[in-house]
Amino acid sequence: MTKTVSSSTMMHYGAPISLESAKTIMAAAETEADREGWPLVIAIVDSGCNLVMLHRMNQAQLGSIMIAQQKAETAVRFRRPTSVFQQLLDEGTAHLRTLAMPNGLPLEGGIPIVVEGVIVGGIGVSGVRSAQDSQVARAGLAALTG
Repeated sequence: MTKTVSSSTMMHYGAPISLESAKTIMAAAETEADREGWPLVIAIVDSGCNLVMLHRMNQAQLGSIMIAQQKAETAVRFRRPTSVFQQLLDEGTAHLRTLAMPNGLPLEGGIPIVVEGVIVGGIGVSGVRSAQDSQVARAGLAALTG
């Protein structure tokens, strides 16, 4: 069963994430990736999808640079984690139209950054399996949101 977001529960966009908050998220995400031994790319965008920070860890694959940023942007543009779109594709059939979304990447690992109920940015992680990318993104967010 597919969950939808009604307009009454839709999150609004807020002011762009501060550099200090982005640094806090990035440091925690990198710590998680290091702990697991995963060479990743981590991108943080603001509430307007502008790149705030991007770190390519040693030996992270080059293709992950663009993917991480696109995951973060997708999470902001569509106001939801990119895992939602990956799950839709897993269901197949009618949901394959998700592949035609402009500026949307249906791969887990992108999560909106929400502060006080509004979207201030997004984090995207790429380099290992999608669930592992998401684990690192969540670890980064936990440093900011507790």
